[in-house]
Amino acid sequence: MPYPEELKRLIKKVESTRPERVARKKRNEEVPFLSLDDREKVLQYHPDFREEGRRALNIGPSKGYKIAHEMADILEAHSRVKPAQIDLTKWDYETDVLIIGGGGAGTSAALLAQENGAKVIIATKLRHGDANTMMAEGGIQAATKGHKDSPYFHYLDVMGGGHFKNVPELVETLANKAPDAIMWLESLGCNFSKYPDGTLKTIHGGGTSRKRMHYAADITGAEMMRTIRDEARNRVSDIQVLEFAPAVELILNEHGRCAGAVLYNLETEEYFVVKAKAVVMATGGSGRLHMQGFMTTNHYGATGDGLVLAYRAGVPVVFLHTVQYHPTGIVFPEQAEGILITEKFRGSGANLVNIDGEQFVNEREPRDVEAASIIKECVVKAKGIPTPTGKLGIWLDSPMIEDLAGAGTVEREFPGKYILYKRFGIDISKEPMLIYPTLHYQNGGLEFKATGHTGLPGLFVAGEVGGGIHGENRLMGNSLLDIIVFGRIAGKSAALYAKNEFKDGKLSLEHAERYNKEASAAGIAEDKVAPMILPDYTDPRVRERQLTTHYVGTLR
Repeated sequence: MPYPEELKRLIKKVESTRPERVARKKRNEEVPFLSLDDREKVLQYHPDFREEGRRALNIGPSKGYKIAHEMADILEAHSRVKPAQIDLTKWDYETDVLIIGGGGAGTSAALLAQENGAKVIIATKLRHGDANTMMAEGGIQAATKGHKDSPYFHYLDVMGGGHFKNVPELVETLANKAPDAIMWLESLGCNFSKYPDGTLKTIHGGGTSRKRMHYAADITGAEMMRTIRDEARNRVSDIQVLEFAPAVELILNEHGRCAGAVLYNLETEEYFVVKAKAVVMATGGSGRLHMQGFMTTNHYGATGDGLVLAYRAGVPVVFLHTVQYHPTGIVFPEQAEGILITEKFRGSGANLVNIDGEQFVNEREPRDVEAASIIKECVVKAKGIPTPTGKLGIWLDSPMIEDLAGAGTVEREFPGKYILYKRFGIDISKEPMLIYPTLHYQNGGLEFKATGHTGLPGLFVAGEVGGGIHGENRLMGNSLLDIIVFGRIAGKSAALYAKNEFKDGKLSLEHAERYNKEASAAGIAEDKVAPMILPDYTDPRVRERQLTTHYVGTLR
């Protein structure tokens, strides 16, 4: 729906202050960045700082670690299946490398595993490519220019953005391998935005000291996913894809090594056993857990499954005490609630302004600072813009991009969002967008090394399911980089492990049996199961009338 009259009246305040704000921008007069002390103060309004929003884990390798209740719920749950019911003496599939997850990280891993001599199976929950990678819009960071920038500055930006809590070895690998990642994607046919002479376009992102954000309009993730998915599908003799087949349990062998997984077919409701010499966990994030009730940018299957499977098998979790809330998610129209508004809008000059048309924060602060500033402006200072249903938001003044860069810029540089809003009768080249922070990224995850290895032999990690790269806050453009850099590393490491280090043995689910007993001893009800697989948005009133329906967790 278009903006109602009340919001159109409030937009006039934005329009009244726009000429002055554009003039300041053209003079390079920016709202000052907050000092480190002021950043610490404003971060107290970030959801991560609400102590009542988290609790200590009662079981597992990270017992005592405080994380969000919603995250603790899935880690402290029983297995979806009774391990004794699974016949591990025969298997339905056998391969060198099993990759769990068909997004950017999993597909990158598949390509490199295949190039290193491995037969590969990709097991993905939905369709191949249905992942947060497809939802990523703004860009991918890499110091490719050869002047004014280098991996050194990229490294410092990542560490600073993560509050210097990041694992240095992971950040070093990310920054140093970034230019190669761009070159690799280009070689596969990825269409990044370029100038007429072929030079890659780059812009700033929040928390970056250099313009190193490469992009493909505002559909960067979709373009990257198209490129690597097509490449994987062209290698059909070595890479098999199993769609609608999420993993529900890892399989170990008698030597304590990861040796496959139990898959669940969402269409036929059958369970399948996959035997593998190595496994890559690339299941992505967990926005569909809706931590603290926040809307999310994440795709439908982002339920943190990989965390559950590896945690039960003994892999610790790290940095899960912080979750990234993207500063700009759609809050109106409500049919599009939670959808990401790329940081590229702010990198291109769009201001964030309150109900009085005032810019209240520099639009390129790190994401946690930016999100906390917006929440403070709405909740504490009462300067948010009310939606027709009583929610609050802040204006993202996209029309000023046209004043800065010329008519037609918004439609040309942001075609995805321009078309989306047009469907609701809103022209974002003429009217600002109403936004509010939205649950976006799982900063933490499974503990792993720069080689992709975990503490469980035979299990490797790639992408958002891993923790440590981004510390306590991720900078824009480093997620798409993460999936390529560490996807490629994990794929190669898994293939080499399968070739040189794998030790065959009797398959076992004893670790799941032990975890179930630990959960029971901790008083966790047996009907509390994980992985979640898919969220449940069923109206409770409908459930009350489903008299003969049987649910296992969120699935029926």
